[in-house]
Amino acid sequence: MQIQLHEITIKELTTWYINNQEEWVIWLNWKLNIRPKYQREFVYDDKKRNAVIETIKKDFPLNVMYFVENEDNTLEVLDGQQRTISICEYVEWNFSLENRYFHNLTDTEKNQILDYKLMVYFCKWTDKEKLDWFQTINIAWEKLTPQELRNAVYTWEWLTDAKRHFSKSTCPAYGLWEKYMTWSPIRQEYLEKVISWINNWKIEEYMSIHQHNKDANEIWQYFQDVIAWIKKLFPDYRKEQKWLEWWVFFNKYKNNLYNTNTLKTEVEKLMQDDDVTSKKWIYEYLLSWDEKHLSIRTFSDTQKRQVYETQGGICALCIKKWKSKDESHFEINQMEADHITPWSQWGKTSIDNCQMLCRECNRRKSDK
Repeated sequence: MQIQLHEITIKELTTWYINNQEEWVIWLNWKLNIRPKYQREFVYDDKKRNAVIETIKKDFPLNVMYFVENEDNTLEVLDGQQRTISICEYVEWNFSLENRYFHNLTDTEKNQILDYKLMVYFCKWTDKEKLDWFQTINIAWEKLTPQELRNAVYTWEWLTDAKRHFSKSTCPAYGLWEKYMTWSPIRQEYLEKVISWINNWKIEEYMSIHQHNKDANEIWQYFQDVIAWIKKLFPDYRKEQKWLEWWVFFNKYKNNLYNTNTLKTEVEKLMQDDDVTSKKWIYEYLLSWDEKHLSIRTFSDTQKRQVYETQGGICALCIKKWKSKDESHFEINQMEADHITPWSQWGKTSIDNCQMLCRECNRRKSDK
């Protein structure tokens, strides 16, 4: 391990800044990669970005940054990516500070910024030393997410292609999935989710196996399959579809046959049913036709008491079995409310559709 401290002026750093997908900065004889494969996306909000420029304008010191020196005479930003991009973007007039862009400053103010010296350690490390360091540092006030740490470990061509699909605010996955789930692509949450879907939450295992693949076509195709399946079955989007575990539904029910028109009709009915207390569970219920996946309004204590008193504490089914009144009588805490006409047959949760049954009868009826 070799580390050497350098002073680099902002003028040197920004002269050859190129804002593109790779984001290289070239100065003197060096070619600096601001975003190597293991790095995070740009995550600074306006407040943090502006704080970097304020620090420079006041001539206060910024924290030391770390660049890795490679054998091919190139450098990589290990620690300082957010600060580097903030500085370059400001000098390139891409944002203003207190309504003044860089080009609005006086020559004195411009020169003060351009002459500002950044303290940068140039490091010659092995890949393992580099990634060990990257995983332990706290970069620019933002702790690394678990997926950002995984990206540091399993960096390669596969990761580059995966990030192209899943890791930018303008990435293809965001356009397809944004209305179904509010995640942050730039914090690698889209990438983390799709890997977990396809490999049953064994994310490290999947990345380890596929690290040296040339592309990430498998997870991109899987992601598109999930979206296409949802839109085919439920083409009329509703806000209740947001935040559902659609990938779980896809993995579990994708081979089942459904009639889209039937699903559409049922969704409309259930959305208007007052007994359905949580509309979002309608979708899994329609995929499984299992009422346990649906949140159905239960009889209130007042309703139970009223029916219990009307029945005189007699189980409505026990008495039909020719049991005596004594054998059919129970305390209210020994009984359960039951829909006379089942909810699945559009029976309502109302007094006139309620009967009180002993626990044994209610269980037996439910098992039929």
